[in-house]
Amino acid sequence: MEYCVDPSVLEGWRWLSCYLTTPKHFFFYYSFLTVFALLCITAPVVLLMGFAGAMARRSSFAPLRLFGVAYTSMVRGIPDVIFFLFVPIALDQLVEFLRHKIKCPEVVEPVFRGNEFIVCTAAKMPLQDAAPWVHQGWSFILAIIAFSIVFGAFAANTMYGALSAVPEEQLETARAYGFTDRQTFRRIHVPQMWTYALPGLSNLWMILIKATPLLFLLGIEDIVYWARELGGSKTGYFEYPHPDWRLWYFLALLVFYLLLTWLSGKVFGALNRKYSHHHFAERAVSPVQAGR
Repeated sequence: MEYCVDPSVLEGWRWLSCYLTTPKHFFFYYSFLTVFALLCITAPVVLLMGFAGAMARRSSFAPLRLFGVAYTSMVRGIPDVIFFLFVPIALDQLVEFLRHKIKCPEVVEPVFRGNEFIVCTAAKMPLQDAAPWVHQGWSFILAIIAFSIVFGAFAANTMYGALSAVPEEQLETARAYGFTDRQTFRRIHVPQMWTYALPGLSNLWMILIKATPLLFLLGIEDIVYWARELGGSKTGYFEYPHPDWRLWYFLALLVFYLLLTWLSGKVFGALNRKYSHHHFAERAVSPVQAGR
C-alpha cells in the first residue's frame, strides 16, 4: 500500500494494516498451507499404512504377522516425539551415506568419526548451495515420513480392532451364499469394518492435527516458528517496533486449531451417522444383497 512507505509516521489502523502485510507476515500466512499440506498428504498415507499393518497382523504367514505386531507395538511403546526426531535424522543420514558411497568412492575415511557424521560435499542432501525452498522441501518430506510411520501404527491398531469386531456370523453367511474369501473380505468385511473404525480414526485425526506444531522441532518454518518470530519484541532497529506480542500470536493459533478440530468433529460426526445408518441397514438384509 502506498502509505506504507514510511512506517515511522503511521498510527492506528494504518500502522496495523502495514504491519500485517509485511513480507514476513505473508510467510506466516503461507505457513498455514504447510499445515494443511501435511494433513492432506499424511492422512491417506496413514490410512494405507494402517490398513497394511492391520492386514499384516492378521496374516497367516508368521514372519509377516510378527512384523505387523512388532511395528505397531514398537511405535505404541515409544514416545512420539522420539520418533519425530529420530526418523528424519536417521533417514537423512542414510540417504547421505548412500550418496557418499556412490558419488565419492575415492574417499576412504569412515563416515562415522566419533560423534560426528561426515560425508563429502557432493553427498549432502540437499546440496549446501541449494535454494532455501529445497532445504525446506526436503525437511517436509522427512516430516511426512515420520508422521506416517507413527500414525500409521496407531491406524493399524484401530483397523485391526475394527476388522476383528465385525460379527463372524456375517462372514459365515456370506460364505454360505457362495462368496469366496476374497469377495467376502472386499464386499462384506471391509465395508462393515469402517463402522467400527471411524470413531478411532476420528480421534487419530484430531491427534494428528494437534501434532502438527512438532514441525517446528524438525526445523520447518511452520506457523509456530513464525508466531514466535513475529511475536517477539522488536526494538527501534526494526521497521515495525513493538513489545512482546507472542501471547496474541499464539492465541490466534489457539483459535485456528480450535476451529479446525471443531470442523473436523462435525465432518466425522456426519460420517459416523452415515455409516451407522448404513451398518444397520446392511444387517437387515442378507450379505448377498449387501454385496450387490
